[in-house]
Amino acid sequence: MTTIILAIVIGAAFGAALDRIGATNPNWIWRMLNLSNLHLMKTILLAIGTGSVLMFGGQMLGLVDVGHMSVKAAYAGVFIGGLMLGAGWAASGYCPGTGVAAAATGRKDALFFIAGGLLGAAAYMLTYPWWKSAGLLDDMAGGKVTLGEVPESGYAGLTGLPGDLLGIVLGLAFVAVAFVLPERLRQAPEGREVRMPAE
Repeated sequence: MTTIILAIVIGAAFGAALDRIGATNPNWIWRMLNLSNLHLMKTILLAIGTGSVLMFGGQMLGLVDVGHMSVKAAYAGVFIGGLMLGAGWAASGYCPGTGVAAAATGRKDALFFIAGGLLGAAAYMLTYPWWKSAGLLDDMAGGKVTLGEVPESGYAGLTGLPGDLLGIVLGLAFVAVAFVLPERLRQAPEGREVRMPAE
């Protein structure tokens, strides 16, 4: 029961943070994707970089159990799914996490997004045997691998580099990019804004 309560509290806090930075507002997503306002991109890069430094640094210091590290397998289907997710994100202004958080704020369009996601998941389940038989779910490049070798993780590394140090370096690079990126790379195009319920 404690685990469920903790998950609800952390999920609510994460959703509140998404709303606070503007990730539940499709306009902010479109501004980021058309490079007219990089506030959200800078926030995402900062969060990923900070999380990477803390996780890999914690593993090196023995504060984070390497056994909690989870790596997804690489296969053709995951790349196709990633392209579909990106296209859907650009078209709707939501990804699965931000869509649920937006629905919690009262956005009706987010409810349609969630319904579409559930229909897509159902379609995938119904067609799963075909994807499997087509070989699109077969492991590529060793399946569950990391860029560098992380001691005691149980995953092979694509390079001989120490994975913990590589994770920290890449995390610091993300943080640096977040700070040096300008606020915008181009002017906002006309006619793409949508009216917000509270505006």
